[in-house]
Amino acid sequence: MGARALGAAAYAGKAVSLAEPRRPEAVQEEVRWQISDLTDREREALRRLPSLGADSSGPLGEGLLSRGVLGSVIRQIQAEIG
Repeated sequence: MGARALGAAAYAGKAVSLAEPRRPEAVQEEVRWQISDLTDREREALRRLPSLGADSSGPLGEGLLSRGVLGSVIRQIQAEIG
């Protein structure tokens, strides 16, 4: 389920990028907001997930979520929550 949470966050970032194509910083603002809204328990659960691209058999493998805006958002979230 944690991977689904990261996927939802990534798609929210992609939606922002499409809604505000002239403001690339809007995606960063969305990601920062999402991270600031996480509870400690949510952060801990997300920390337990493999890094994006590290597990080829899981939803965070080399598929759709690892490319483009989706991948960038997930990588930023994973980097910032440790």
